[in-house]
Amino acid sequence: MESLSPPSGRPKRRYRFVIRLFVFLLIIGIAGLLSYYWFLMYYPNSEHVEPDYGGLQKPIYYRGELLKQDAVGEKESLKLPLDFIKDKADPSIVYENASDSVIITTKDKVVRMKTNVLTATVNEKPLQLKFPIVKNGDDLYLPIEPVKQYYGLTILEAADTGNVIVHLQGDNVQWGKAEGGSKGGTAAVRKDPGIKSPILADLQSGEEVMIWSENNQWYYIQRKDGTAGYARKKDIVLDRVETIPTQPESKTFVPWKPIGGKINMTWEHVTTRNPDTAKIGAMPGLNVISPTWFHILDGEGNLKNLADAAYVKWAQSQNYQVWALFSNGFDPKVTTEALATYDKRMKMIKQLLAFAQMYNLQGINIDFENVNLKDKANLTQFVREMTPLLHEQGLVVSMDVTTKSTSENWSMFYDRPALSETIDYMMVMTYDEHWAASPIAGSVASLPWVEKSIIQLLNEEKVPASKLVLGVPYYTRIWTEQTKNGKKEVSSRAVFMETIDKLIKDKGLKPTFSQESGQNYIEYTEDGKVMKVWIEDETSMKARIELVKKYDLAGVASWRRGYETANIWDVIKQTLEKRP
Repeated sequence: MESLSPPSGRPKRRYRFVIRLFVFLLIIGIAGLLSYYWFLMYYPNSEHVEPDYGGLQKPIYYRGELLKQDAVGEKESLKLPLDFIKDKADPSIVYENASDSVIITTKDKVVRMKTNVLTATVNEKPLQLKFPIVKNGDDLYLPIEPVKQYYGLTILEAADTGNVIVHLQGDNVQWGKAEGGSKGGTAAVRKDPGIKSPILADLQSGEEVMIWSENNQWYYIQRKDGTAGYARKKDIVLDRVETIPTQPESKTFVPWKPIGGKINMTWEHVTTRNPDTAKIGAMPGLNVISPTWFHILDGEGNLKNLADAAYVKWAQSQNYQVWALFSNGFDPKVTTEALATYDKRMKMIKQLLAFAQMYNLQGINIDFENVNLKDKANLTQFVREMTPLLHEQGLVVSMDVTTKSTSENWSMFYDRPALSETIDYMMVMTYDEHWAASPIAGSVASLPWVEKSIIQLLNEEKVPASKLVLGVPYYTRIWTEQTKNGKKEVSSRAVFMETIDKLIKDKGLKPTFSQESGQNYIEYTEDGKVMKVWIEDETSMKARIELVKKYDLAGVASWRRGYETANIWDVIKQTLEKRP
């Protein structure tokens, strides 16, 4: 009997078909997933968005950075925020609320511009502005004309977007060109460095762009219309580097200094009347004398004048430069008031200029001491305003400063780095290491302490050695130590050099050299009290002048004439002039 079962090949063929179909569908699925993954990861985003200016109406860019403040106006009336100028171009530019003025100080100019006023002053001479400084809320805006003139800024205002691009003098700008491919297509500028980031703009082939930084395979670039974003490196070809021109430097004031030598200055202490010059002995080697003539009289900026034309005539007949001293009287309250406004400061400056011309002076020596720390910026500003005007009249500007310490009123109010950039010479008063009321007896100025002070000013305060003048004392102190009620009491009195010479002679004392202080030293007992003296003499003075030579300082200044013994002048002269 024949079998009725179906042929065995048919189900096998159906099974193979199902398997093939499954594999085919699986491949299609995987391909689809891979395509989708590729699309998500590698297909460039074609969405276009507008640049985000953070709500600014007139954006400003510096080196591709969007600033927080708008510009104001357009074309010739364009104005830039004062905060930008202060932050990027001139940290010393000042807005003074009391006089509603912006003050610019350069090496040779003092510019004052009042808000909403078209007449400015340059070195106190009138200057007409096309547009004034304006206020917008709490912000101040400067017209671009003086900004360009005094800071050498290049300012580009895009006609289509209104965006403002600012370059500072000396800036280097790397330019590139967009490559659009063989078909002349475009290159995308994206919001972030990645192809999935939306497009801010399309660069035409050959379009020039500024390149500000790199981020892996991307450049951070900026178009001439101000639009800033990221473009692929392969779409940009490096082109040229442009250096923004610097302004030609104004004629630099060259301060007087002895030909081939050092400054050798002494102060002439004048309290009520000037000395009889006929009684002043020879001072070989001296080349500058500074009589203490001018002082702040009140908080309005009026000055007290003790100058004497006959003294100037005598000094200059001896070939001494006369750099009259100008003091704040060491009165912190009056100083605060007198420095408070531009008008008061300029009032003092004009009086000094008049006095200098009247008495045929060659310099002004500024001596401000005991100043409130809160007046630090105003004092620095005063010196910045004073110096260009004194230089214009050919006057040397010097200033006395104390050594560094933690005393606010006697040391910390000096902005020594800023002051040394402005003035011609800085006299460091390296004395009173141990002051009159010191609780511990000690040297007026031990040599290690003096050298440490010099190093601090040179290294920490960045005062150039060519401007630093070493102040030396012509006086010393006789210290008295005694015990009362089981407690040691210390007192002192300042004396001339010759007083110590007489003391040694009268008491038959023999000085010993103190290695610790670098000076000769005497100690004796008087009425049960211990007397100590760290002596200022030839030995200490030679050592101080050697420090001037060691650090190649500008010279030496001595406090004060009349305290010294006659031989000290030759000691200083010979030590300064002696070559190794």
